[in-house]
Amino acid sequence: MLRSCKLFGPIPKYLLGMTQLKHLDLSFNSLSGPIPSELQYLNKMKDMYLTSNMLTGPLPSWITNKADKSNFDLSYNNFSKTSGQVICNINALNLYRSFSGDNDIKSSVCLKNFHCKARYSLHINCGGNETKVGKTTYEEDGEVGGAAMFAPRKAGWGFSSSGSFWHEKITSTYLAKSNSLNMSDSKLYGDARLSATSLTYYGNCLGKGNYTVTLHFSEIVFVTGSFLGLGRRIFDIYIQERLVQKNFDIVKEAKGSNKVLLKIYKHIPVSGSIEIRFYYAGKGSTAIPVRGTYGALISAISVESEFKPPFDKEKLKRILIGCALAIAFLVIIGLFIFWKHHRKDTASREQVLAGLDLQTGLFTFRQIKAATNNLSDEKIIGEGGFGSVYLGVLLDGTHIAVKHLSSRSKQGNREFINEIGMISGLNHPNLVRLYGCCVEGNQLFLIYEYMVNNNLALALFDNCQLKLDWPTRLRICIGVARGLTFMHEESTIKIVHRDIKATNILLDTDLNAKISDFGLARLDEEEQTHISTRVAGTIGYMAPEYALWGYLTYKADVYSFGVLTLEIVAGRSNTKFRPEENYFCLLDWAFALQQQKGNLMDLVDPRMGNDYNKDEVLRMIRVALLCTNPSPTVRPTMSEVRSMLEGNMIVQELTLGPSSVDNDWLVQVAKRSHDMLSDSNTQSVVTSAETIKEETAVLINNYSH
Repeated sequence: MLRSCKLFGPIPKYLLGMTQLKHLDLSFNSLSGPIPSELQYLNKMKDMYLTSNMLTGPLPSWITNKADKSNFDLSYNNFSKTSGQVICNINALNLYRSFSGDNDIKSSVCLKNFHCKARYSLHINCGGNETKVGKTTYEEDGEVGGAAMFAPRKAGWGFSSSGSFWHEKITSTYLAKSNSLNMSDSKLYGDARLSATSLTYYGNCLGKGNYTVTLHFSEIVFVTGSFLGLGRRIFDIYIQERLVQKNFDIVKEAKGSNKVLLKIYKHIPVSGSIEIRFYYAGKGSTAIPVRGTYGALISAISVESEFKPPFDKEKLKRILIGCALAIAFLVIIGLFIFWKHHRKDTASREQVLAGLDLQTGLFTFRQIKAATNNLSDEKIIGEGGFGSVYLGVLLDGTHIAVKHLSSRSKQGNREFINEIGMISGLNHPNLVRLYGCCVEGNQLFLIYEYMVNNNLALALFDNCQLKLDWPTRLRICIGVARGLTFMHEESTIKIVHRDIKATNILLDTDLNAKISDFGLARLDEEEQTHISTRVAGTIGYMAPEYALWGYLTYKADVYSFGVLTLEIVAGRSNTKFRPEENYFCLLDWAFALQQQKGNLMDLVDPRMGNDYNKDEVLRMIRVALLCTNPSPTVRPTMSEVRSMLEGNMIVQELTLGPSSVDNDWLVQVAKRSHDMLSDSNTQSVVTSAETIKEETAVLINNYSH
C-alpha cells in the first residue's frame, strides 16, 4: 500500500516481478502514463486501486475481462476514450470519471447519456431502505457496495466506492446497521454506508442555482462504552471538489456515539450536478480495536434548493430534451469527424509532445485556422506580451479562446510548456479550463474555454466598463480567494502563481472569477523557499520581499491578491491611479489612510453610490491591507483570507508597516519601479533581482547620508 505518498512518473516496473502480489494500492498519487500490460500476469492479485492519479492511454481490455475475479478501481484518471462502448456498471470495476475530458459529472463518459427528470432536491438514506421523515422521503440506498464500485441510479444519483478494509473477514462489509438506537429518526440513522478509502455521491439533473447541503451522521459502529468504542473515525469532506471539513470526527463533534449530528453547508453553487465526497486520509484507528471499518461513514444526505423551483411546463421540457439530444448527436458526429480526419497524424503530434505529461487535448494547426477564420484580425479579443488571443468556434459549436505565442513573445517555450503542465493538472471552478494545445513547427497555441466577459481589468478600468455592483465584486473577490486557496493548500500539486492581477482574472457569463495565465507559475516545494535571480511578475503587484530579494513563497500571491482586492473596491488601477502627488499609487493612499486614521471609505468606487454593505466593504479593505503588509510572516494564508471574506473568521488586527524612514526608501523604490513601468510601456516584467538590489542599495545609501 503506497496510498497518498506523492508518487509521480510511470507505474514502477519492479512491481511486475512480484508474482505473489495480492493487493496493490497506488491511489491518490500523481502517477502518469499507461497501465503496464504485464500486470495482467500477476494471477494472484485480487485488488488493484489506482484511483486519483494522472494515468493516460487506452483502457486495457484485460481489466474488463478479469473484473469478475478481482477488484479494480481506476476512477479519477485521464484514460483516452475509445470508439467502443465503455461498460461502467461492472460490480468490481470502478471507472467513474476515469477518462480524459471527465472534468465534471455532466461530461463523464459513464454519465453523459444518463437521462433523468429535472429536480430541485435530493434526499438519500445512505445504506438503508426508503424512509419518510416528516414530509420528506429519503430514497433507498441498499446496494451492498464493494471495494471498487460505481453504482448509478435511475433516479439521477448514485455513488462511487473505493478501497477495501484490511481485515479479511470483513472485506465485504460496506453497510453498517444498528437496532439499539433510541431516537425519533432511528430509521434514518440506524443504517449507514461505509468506505475504506473514498466514497463519492453524485446527483444529476439539479436546477441551476444555490443549494443547501445537509449531511446526517451518527456513529453506530464505534459505540462508546464497548470494546469497539476505543476506535476513532476521522475523514475529510469535499463538496463540489472543495474541501469543506478536514479531519472530521463524528464522535468528537456529536459528543458521543449513537447521537445525531447534522453538518449544514449553505450557498453551494450547482449547475446541473453535485458531487459530495468522503475521503479517508489514513488518520484515526486502523488496527485498534480490530482491523476493521475505520473509513468514512454517512447516514443520510439532503440537498435542498435555496430558490423557488420554476413552473414545470411539459412543452418546454420536450423542447429542452430535443435540444439536448440534438447537441449530443452533433457532439458525437463532431468527435467522429475529428477522429476520422486526424487519426493519421496523431502519432506525429504525440511525438512532438512526448516529453510532456499532458491531461488535455491536442489540436492541429488546421483546426486552429478553421476555428479562427484563418487567424483573422477580426477574431482578436485580446493582446499581450505573449501575442494575440483569438475567439474561435469548433465544429461542434463550442466557443474557445486561442492564445497564440508570438515569435517576438516575451513568454518563451519554457513558459509555454510550464503553462500547459501547470494548468492541465488542475481542476477547480475558479481556475480557467484548458481544453488543449497545438504545437506544429514554430506555431504554439493554448486553447482555453471562452470567457464571455473577458477580464476583470476591462470590467473595472476600461471605457466600456461593466456595471459591477457590490455583491458581484464581493463574489469575484471570494472566487479568486477560493482559487488561490486550492492552488496553495488543497491541490495535490501546490503552485505559486506569481502574476495575480486584474488582467489575469477572467469573467464568465455569470461574472464568476477564474484565474488564468499560468506561464510564470512555480511549484511550491514545502519547507523550501525559492531564492531566484530571475524575478518575474508585474510591477505594482509584486510583493516587496520577492521584487527586492527574489524571496518567493505563496505569501507573494497573498500580497498580489491584496492589491487586486483594493482595485476591486476602488474601481481603479493600482499603478495608474494617483489621487494626489503625495501618493504614487492606490496602495500608498490606502496605507496613508490606515496610518493617519483616515476614512477608509474614501477608497470606495464612487460609481457604486451608496448601494453597498458598509461592513462588508470595510472588512474587504482591512483584509486587503492585511494581505499587503510588508512582512510576509504577518500576511494570512489564502484559506484564512477566504474565511475572513466569507465572514467566517474575524479579520486580524492590522499591523502597521515599517518605520517612517524605512517606509520612505520603500516608497522611493516603488516610485522607481513605477517610472520603469512608464518608460517601458509594459506591465509584465522579467528582470534581474541583482538589478533591483543595486537600485535599493543606492537609495538606502542616499538616506544614510
